[in-house]
Amino acid sequence: MHTLNIGILAHVDAGKTSLTERLLFDHGAIDRLGSVDTGDTRTDDGAIERQRGITIRSAVASFTVGDTRINLIDTPGHSDFIAEVERALEVLDGAVLLLSAVEGVQAQTRVLMRTLRRLRLPTLVFVNKIDRAGARAEGLLADIRRRLTPYVAPLTQVVGIGTSHAQVRVLAEDDRRLAEALADVDPDILTAVVDGPEPTPGDLDKALAARTADGSFHPVFFGSALSGQGIPELVEGMTRLIPRPPVTPEGDPRGTVFAVRPGPGGERTAYLRLYGGEVSERQRLTLLRREADGTTSRVSGRVTRLAGPLTAGNIAALTFSSGLRVGDRLGELTERAPQFAPPTLETLVTARYPGQAARLRSALLTLADQDPLIHARPTTGGATTLLLYGEVQMEVLAATLAQDFGVAADFEPARVRYLERPRGTGEACDELPRHDRVRYWATIGLRVEPGGRGSGGVFAYETELGALPRAFHQAIEETVHASMRTGLTGATVTDYRVVLVRSGFVGPLSTAADFRGLTPIVLRRALEQAGTRLFEPYHAFEAEVPLDALAPVTAQLASAGAEFTGTTGGTTAWLITGELPARRVREIELRLPGLTHGEGVWWSRPSGDRELKPH
Repeated sequence: MHTLNIGILAHVDAGKTSLTERLLFDHGAIDRLGSVDTGDTRTDDGAIERQRGITIRSAVASFTVGDTRINLIDTPGHSDFIAEVERALEVLDGAVLLLSAVEGVQAQTRVLMRTLRRLRLPTLVFVNKIDRAGARAEGLLADIRRRLTPYVAPLTQVVGIGTSHAQVRVLAEDDRRLAEALADVDPDILTAVVDGPEPTPGDLDKALAARTADGSFHPVFFGSALSGQGIPELVEGMTRLIPRPPVTPEGDPRGTVFAVRPGPGGERTAYLRLYGGEVSERQRLTLLRREADGTTSRVSGRVTRLAGPLTAGNIAALTFSSGLRVGDRLGELTERAPQFAPPTLETLVTARYPGQAARLRSALLTLADQDPLIHARPTTGGATTLLLYGEVQMEVLAATLAQDFGVAADFEPARVRYLERPRGTGEACDELPRHDRVRYWATIGLRVEPGGRGSGGVFAYETELGALPRAFHQAIEETVHASMRTGLTGATVTDYRVVLVRSGFVGPLSTAADFRGLTPIVLRRALEQAGTRLFEPYHAFEAEVPLDALAPVTAQLASAGAEFTGTTGGTTAWLITGELPARRVREIELRLPGLTHGEGVWWSRPSGDRELKPH
């Protein structure tokens, strides 16, 4: 039995969950078709997902075709949950990118295709809803080539498109259009088309498989998840064109945790994709975890529940004696790992009823294990700060806290999150000082310097290890990282390197509390000497606007500080691309409908940060 791990990706409402249901039903994995409208689908099993009719967390379901087991990963479609999608991409062997035959290429579809092509992940395109009024085939193919990628060709065609009687038929593989499309990415087919002899069906089949496997070409299938038309052809394409992953059954286990779901008894179930080795129940494992401050920690424990051994190439749900978190890694992995742009919004969460404060904090820490990018961090006032991608994510979190944890929470309006980075190098030292009438029985010298971009926070030593008791070393390091959450302007400091250059203690007077109390004082002086630069988050954006709205929209974007990367015109609309300060995104979103008479389409997502310009 071979295994394929395939993700289903799409813009919201294109029919991902319905397609998953159809695939499971047609292959005997479920005995009845669920419906998004009635809230009884297999993968959208959360109460909030059923109520809203959208996928919020990645879910895994499996079916078997011949000697191939296919694990389907149903991913969210809303842009606020893009990090959930990108985490799933890391563990996939291939993907099905879903489009609606009616709505066509949408903003999120373009984002997903760009990511899939960057990762060179084998991807099939499935055009859903061919039986709905307004469905298109040839016009949609032209849109796909213009707005997604030119390297596509249909392998099926539709008779009666846009009617309830729409039917799918297989195109002959010696179709001239397929040969011409493949010629753009396959040199052997290009030579055959230009110089002859014409490529044979066998040549086309071989080239199609090779170019799909390397992510440079994308076969297109038409169908309907509701009626089942085109589904057998899509499944045949999955098993034939998406290559089986190389696996190494021997050696130490290597894998990654890409999803964590709460269980009915309060335990947490982790979904682990295994690349090599084998994992069995009761086995002891050590996983690597990248913390919010950039440091790496180890999580050791035992597999407490696993349905049969997990072998290389497969995905399994397991429970672990230590709490696992999304992103935890088993072994040193070299496989592709998407880099997630961090959330650009920050909010403060408080319990509506003071007696629920402890439950709220516990619930938020649990949710942070499912999505580490929200970085739940307690504050001194009893509230918790969260990082977010958007308003929908905040609404979902509020509903989750109420329904799953029984906690009523109040969220402050989200604000843009700024970051500080050290400008230069600074150093400070204190030897057994007294500050504000408090004697610190400790000597600490710290040097602050810039770290590499994306390194987070790094703590290092130039003192002799063992010169201080371990507890004192730990107190200094932990306090450095905690203190860097508030920089010179009040923003979090990142990409720093702090070095302990001097240390000393007086036994038996010195305690860890002395080092915890003195470290922030010395660190602050060193940071002030180094200086910091303030950075603000940016969003990459695309705006599709009618021809007559180009001038007012570009003027509005320019006044908001946008930097344009492209403006391309079509017969009915202009596409404007660029980058914009995150603090101005909401303003543009609100103004665009009025500037475009309701016809404008807007998409944006975090794209990094830049130094804040003086106003």
